[in-house]
Amino acid sequence: MNYEEELFQKRLLELAKKADSRNIVTFTDFLNLNELNIYHQSAGALSFVKCVGFGGYEQAERQILAFIPDALCYFTEDFADRTDFSVALRQSVRYPISCLRIEPQNKKFSGSLSHRDFLGAALNTGIERSTIGDILVEENAAWMFCLERMADFLSEALTRVRNTPVNVRQVPPEKIDYAPKYELVRGSVASVRLDSLLALAFGASRSSLVGLIEGGKVFVNGRLITSNGYKVKENDLISARGLGRFRYLGVSSSTKKGRLIAEIEKYI
Repeated sequence: MNYEEELFQKRLLELAKKADSRNIVTFTDFLNLNELNIYHQSAGALSFVKCVGFGGYEQAERQILAFIPDALCYFTEDFADRTDFSVALRQSVRYPISCLRIEPQNKKFSGSLSHRDFLGAALNTGIERSTIGDILVEENAAWMFCLERMADFLSEALTRVRNTPVNVRQVPPEKIDYAPKYELVRGSVASVRLDSLLALAFGASRSSLVGLIEGGKVFVNGRLITSNGYKVKENDLISARGLGRFRYLGVSSSTKKGRLIAEIEKYI
């Protein structure tokens, strides 16, 4: 762990201690996958408080962590599935997240706008990357998640994306009309190893993906995984930098030769 990572780890500990000592909920800014992985590595040292991440919508990649002291946990862990407890705990917290809808003023004359275009336009206003969460692009418009304190500023300062004049409006969470697009991919694999599922998802050979995994560019549920043989579990979300992400659904059947028919949702 380098110096910057150690500083970030220290900051997480400070937020956790603040939540515990003052009986308040504390929040990080939006964290990227590397930062979320540092949190997972530090989870043992932070276990004196509850911690739940959220990015404004289900399956968000960039997330804010909420540190919640035991005194404010109104739910018990008497659930059959610990996931239920995490969901209930997350829903009890009001995350400081706003969502902006960014649309061309004149759709007929707007150019083709990408994720990079929307992100670049936001950063050109002078804000930090950590104040912005995921940006979901659809048909030259975008949903942009940001810290609540930045919403008014971005609504006024963000007037143009590349060469296209845009309108920006804040959207209440319950009014967000977005459904992730994905394609169902089904194919045979020898096992549900990480390299096998990556090969299935992205149409590549397992050997060509070794450098990607060992190079620290693959994350499972926000955790950095560097082992090609890592066993993926049902509903795990896999992110591969430069390629995309997908969710492993499970095995639907097997072949006569003993190979498994795996199913995944590949986000597009």
